[in-house]
Amino acid sequence: MKEKFKKALESFGLPRIIIVAFFIVLFIIAAGYGMNLPSLFSDVIRRWGMYGILVLAMVPAVQCGIGLNFGITLGIVGGILGGLIVVEMDIARNFPMGPWVAVLVAMIIGLIISSILGYFYGLVLNKVKGSEMTVSTYVGFSVIAFMNIMWLVLPFKSGTLIWPVSGDGLRNTISLDGSFIKVFNRTLDFSIGGVYIPTGLLLFFFFTCFIVWLFLKSKSGMAMAAAGANPVFAKASGINVNKMRILGTVVSTALGAVGIIIYAQSYGFIQIYNAPLMMGFHCVAAVLVGGASIVRAKISHVILGTFLYQGLLAVALPVANSILPEGNLSDVMRLIISNGIILYALTKTGGGNTRE
Repeated sequence: MKEKFKKALESFGLPRIIIVAFFIVLFIIAAGYGMNLPSLFSDVIRRWGMYGILVLAMVPAVQCGIGLNFGITLGIVGGILGGLIVVEMDIARNFPMGPWVAVLVAMIIGLIISSILGYFYGLVLNKVKGSEMTVSTYVGFSVIAFMNIMWLVLPFKSGTLIWPVSGDGLRNTISLDGSFIKVFNRTLDFSIGGVYIPTGLLLFFFFTCFIVWLFLKSKSGMAMAAAGANPVFAKASGINVNKMRILGTVVSTALGAVGIIIYAQSYGFIQIYNAPLMMGFHCVAAVLVGGASIVRAKISHVILGTFLYQGLLAVALPVANSILPEGNLSDVMRLIISNGIILYALTKTGGGNTRE
């Protein structure tokens, strides 16, 4: 019995044990300060579903051999463009069940754009084997800088999107009120003990996890994983390694597009310019906190990691602000906590240069 318990602890991992313990301690402190615990836990659950698909995008990237995909911002840009086009066309007001039609059209447009971008991104990564994560970080930052220019010149005309005075350029934050705001969150939602459960949001997250799991178990998914695990053996077995790497990159980028639309509808706004700049780092941190490494990632790592990482941010920031109530410290504490978790996750990658 003792050996089984020890193996279970080793399997769960010391970093996860420390983070779970810290998470529990934060809730105890929050209770001590008289904070609204049901409200805090509601925020944890909402953020879990809100960020989950963005973190899920890391799995096919790791499995195909390109490593942690810091270039997920390519997919995020594709999803943002899908959302902006839907708002521009005012689809939610022009069709029956408008909000649902709007979010589905946004996803379809985002998937098309991100898949095209992901294909060419995959071609680039095939040229820089061994330096994928460095190049993907550069690509991630570069595409945001490029889109900062494009957001000023793209020919959108909707008053919801553009600055009202000049009429040129898109707003920093675009409201989805009247479009596809919270369509998943409000589906089958309920409250229990003061804790709000966005059922539709969670179901869609778990459904997407299931679809990715099925893909990984398919012939193409297994060939992709084989190419990532041992390219030489895979090539000798007749697998086109470069093609499989591109497939994983496209799937990862496409999930980024779907993920940002789910994030935006839950948040209620589309944020552009530099807002998506660090999203790749947060997704990487979450999957690493869940137990993944640079060569191994599973669906379970996504589910656990997203809950722990977003849970820590949701609880730690209000607790820190209660302990240090000075108003000008809130942003400082946010940066310290979020970047501290990212740094901790990056130093606890599971070390494995081997795959399970």
